[in-house]
This record gives sequence, C-alpha cells and structure tokens, in this order.
Amino acid sequence: MNIDVLRKKNRQLTLLILVLIGMTLLSANITNFKFMHSLLSVSEAFKWIASNLMITGESLQKLPSILDKLLETIILSIISTTTASVFALLLAILGSQATRVNMFFSTLSRFIASVFRNVPIVAWALILLLSFGQNALTGYFALFLTTLGFLTRAFTETIDETSNSSVEALKATGATYFQVVYNAVIPECAPQIVSWILFMIETNIRSSTLIGILTGTGIGFSFDLYYKSMDYNMVSLITMSIVVVVIGIELISNYVRRVIL
Repeated sequence: MNIDVLRKKNRQLTLLILVLIGMTLLSANITNFKFMHSLLSVSEAFKWIASNLMITGESLQKLPSILDKLLETIILSIISTTTASVFALLLAILGSQATRVNMFFSTLSRFIASVFRNVPIVAWALILLLSFGQNALTGYFALFLTTLGFLTRAFTETIDETSNSSVEALKATGATYFQVVYNAVIPECAPQIVSWILFMIETNIRSSTLIGILTGTGIGFSFDLYYKSMDYNMVSLITMSIVVVVIGIELISNYVRRVIL
C-alpha cells in the first residue's frame, strides 16, 4: 500500500513538473522570450555595471543630500505604516470571526481589505496623482491604502488563529465586548501584530522608492533625476545607500521579532 501511494505521489509530482515546464515554454513563445539570448546577455550586463556604476569621490560629496532624501523616504514609510496599522487593527477586530460585531461589519471589513490589497501600489499612486499632484501626500496615501489592505488581512488571520479560551473565559465572567478585546485579544495577538508592522515598514521603504519616482519626492525622485541625466555614479551611490538602509532595518526588525516572539 505504501509503495502504491508513493508511486501515485511520484506520478503527480512528475505531472506537475511537466505542466510547469509546458506553461513556461508556452509563455516564452507567446512573449517571444529567448532563453539562450538572455543567458548570453548576462555577462555583458555585468560588464556594463562594473564599468559604469562606480561610486566616485565626486559623488560622495553629495552623500549628505542623498541621506536627507533617504531619511524623508524612511519617515514617510514609517508614518504610513503606523497610521495604517491603527485602522487595520480596528477593521481586523470587526472582520475576525472571534471578535466581529455582526456579519455586515465583518463582510465590509474583509471587502475593504481585499480591494485595497489587490490594487497595486503603483496604480494607487497614479490614481492619487490626479487628485493631489506630485507631492509627499500622494506617496503617503498610496502607501497607506496598500498597507491598510495588507495589514487588515494579516491582522484578521492573526486574531482568528489565536486561542479562544481566554475570550470564552472573559465572556463567561460577564465581560463586555471592549473588555474582551482589550484584555484578551490584543495582548495575545500583540507579538504577531508588531511583527507584521515591522515587515510592512521594510516593504514600504522599498515601495516608497518606486513611488518617489512617480510623486517627485524622496530618494526615488533623486534616483530618477540622476538616472535621466545619465549620472550613473550618483545612481550607484543612491542604490547602495538604499541597499544598506534596507538591510540595516531588516536586521533590526529581525532582532525585534526574535525578542517578542
């Protein structure tokens, strides 16, 4: 019996691999993608990067101004994440099966999360540009809406996965809805909620670079400006600055996660 089950699983795995290969080849044929040409171009691409994207002494002189723009991007990412997390927690409490007030608010919360999460952040930025123009407010709202949708979904699942024992115990003692949420749900979910917030801060720092290109703000605007003027030394400096900051924030958030989880 075990041999038959193993053979069945092997056949399923083989079929899955063949389907994936077929989909890859079909997609490459439709898009006129050439694998060999791409592989041969890799070495040329790295040669160009090595010869053009070099940080020079002249570019380092402009590092303070780059750091100012980078700080603006970091602050925008943090503010948009923290404010969105407050509203996301409220929507998650209304949307969770464990803490929902009624079916209407639960469905509405999940609908809002689905809409905001599934619209790409670039699409939000382009839509908001029509109303607010190229400024930091546009970037803030684009990050805010996307973060709100993602965190609402994440917080809702976190609350749903927590144990209901403490909730039922408080309800048995006659605790009100707000007492149950404040004394049972939030304390039990707090470590996972903080972890999700840290994750979104990391993600939004990366996203805000792209948003800055569209909104004309932050480090993204500086990158776009120097890239269009073909100042690749400055482009290299900006890129390395972003990489260092993102890695640093990721290390800090990983440390915080290990402490709280």
